[in-house]
Amino acid sequence: MRLTRYFLPVLRDTPKEAEIVSHQLMLRAGMIKQTAAGIYSWLPLGLRVLSKIENIVREEQNRAGAIELLMPTIQSADLWRESGRYEAYGKEMLRIVDRHERDMLFGPTAEEVITAIVRDSIKSYKDLPKNLYNIQWKFRDEIRPRFGVMRGREFLMKDAYSFDMTAEDARKAYQRMFVCYLRTFARLGLKSIPMKADTGPIGGDLSHEFIILAETGESQVFCHKDLIEGAVPGADTDFDGDLTPIISAWTSKYAATEEMHDAARFEAEVPVDSRVSARGIEVGHIFYFGTKYSEAMGARVQGPDGAMITLQMGSYGVGVSRLVGAIIEASHDANGIIWPVPAAPFEVALINLKVGDKDTDGVSADFYGKLQAAGIDVIYDDTDERAGGKFATMDLIGVPYQVIVGPKGVKAGEAELKNRKTGARETLSFDTALAKVVGAVKSERVLV
Repeated sequence: MRLTRYFLPVLRDTPKEAEIVSHQLMLRAGMIKQTAAGIYSWLPLGLRVLSKIENIVREEQNRAGAIELLMPTIQSADLWRESGRYEAYGKEMLRIVDRHERDMLFGPTAEEVITAIVRDSIKSYKDLPKNLYNIQWKFRDEIRPRFGVMRGREFLMKDAYSFDMTAEDARKAYQRMFVCYLRTFARLGLKSIPMKADTGPIGGDLSHEFIILAETGESQVFCHKDLIEGAVPGADTDFDGDLTPIISAWTSKYAATEEMHDAARFEAEVPVDSRVSARGIEVGHIFYFGTKYSEAMGARVQGPDGAMITLQMGSYGVGVSRLVGAIIEASHDANGIIWPVPAAPFEVALINLKVGDKDTDGVSADFYGKLQAAGIDVIYDDTDERAGGKFATMDLIGVPYQVIVGPKGVKAGEAELKNRKTGARETLSFDTALAKVVGAVKSERVLV
């Protein structure tokens, strides 16, 4: 993509309304633009990041055996009355009356819709188990939306729902999602820690939040330091096998959110030099809630003996749009965002320092073509901006690698290669620079 043809409305100054780093940098980098309180348009750069995160979430859901569908944003209030949550949910639910005076709502979650789908479609135990997910926009009318996409009113969410015959099978489904989440966040360059959590309005008796540590986190968290460097399951993990050893490794040491924290237990179980107390950002939440919704809504199947059995359920959420902000909170410096390659809007920034110079233009065009031919996602700065402005923009938007082509280097047959994360710079021959940057990008596309 040539920058002269791209839409990238970067800001040099930090907007006053932005309180935290991710909100500031997303606005400055031209990723989002607010259209109403807690509601944002995703501009081209932001959408590229959002789509890459969405695809990684999707790939790991599919790997774990979940099946994708798409449910509507607007839901019937009648389904929520069946579950008993319509009145209980509170003012966070955006309620709508259509032209026929029917009560509708903008879905904050989709337990009712998916339960009705399964109830009406699956009649026999032979059709189980199932785990169905969708990636869809949700709306919760926060009383005080803040922190940009970290706590907006409209957000993109992956929500999955498992349906099983027995509690034992349902807990196995829960374990599959637990492992799936460890892999998902690791692939995005995040170190997530599963923590026992309150089930909140969704209900149930088993719940974990997946937390990344960040100074701007919305809640205090407590854990054993070993969990910060825990071994993430590999791509060859057998999701149909026994996942208990993996679960045990991640849950045997103390980890809890502020709501579930037991100070006495923390002090008794965790040595002083291993205690971590920090702020955390929730990036995923999983629940096993048994028959809470299936019982209320009549989701039953015929068992092997002909008896009707109420389905066991779980739900598993990932804030896809929230992850964009979370990655920035975990990976930035004074100059801007530092994207991991898998989530980066572009993998390489090609910077032409003297547009209009025949030789520099020719070498830059050659690099651009070869990077594209190698399958690299490249943004080519072919603007007539001064060099300092070009460097500032590419540092701000966080492209992992920069290839810099200038007149002096062209005469010497060299280009400069910069690693955005480390700041390391190398002057290399054209062929070496090309080979090195292509190799580096491809080696970092899949982190686990």
